[in-house]
Order: sequence, then C-alpha cells, then structure tokens
Amino acid sequence: MDELSEGHCVPCEGGVPPLSPEQVHQWLQQVPDWSVDKSQTVISRRFEFKGFQKTMSFINAIAWIVNEENHHPSLEVGYNYCLVKFTTHAIKGLSKNDFICAAKIDDLLK
Repeated sequence: MDELSEGHCVPCEGGVPPLSPEQVHQWLQQVPDWSVDKSQTVISRRFEFKGFQKTMSFINAIAWIVNEENHHPSLEVGYNYCLVKFTTHAIKGLSKNDFICAAKIDDLLK
C-alpha cells in the first residue's frame, strides 16, 4: 500500500481510458477493505464509528486529504458511519487516483 499512499493524484481531464478490470483487481489488492461495483467504475468503503463526533472528525480528515489531492469522493454520512465512493468522472471509470485516495484514507485508521 505504501506505493499508493505515498503517491499523488495527477490531473485527469479525460482523453485516457479507465483502468481495465485487471488493473482494477491489481490496485484493489492494495486496498483490500474497499470493494468495486459490478460495472468496475466505482470503489467504495463503509467506515463505522462510535458516535457523531468521531464520524465528523473522520470526514474532516478525508476533506483535507482529497483537497490536497484535488480528487473528491462522494460521501454518505450518518450518525456513526461514512460511506466513501471514488470514481474518476472525466473518464467515466476508475483511475489510479481513486486508489491513491483510498489508500491515504485507509492510513487515517492506522
């Protein structure tokens, strides 16, 4: 995971293909708690916490990371959970950027 969590996102304005299913599988092995949807265009992970304050603190940490990387997830938030989803909209699929951010978010829990 070190390669991913130490990497940085590169701007993606489209014009490149999304990752192949084989590439998705390769990167997914480095963020094993994340899952990929059937269309192979979104990775997601649900995080659970004991209470609202811990959930919000985690979300604030995510916000800092993704703003630094300029690659933003979709978030679903409840009292004690946060569902994080990444996709690269410009290519309508997954890019290495999605996995870099997933790895950095995983590092928050170490």
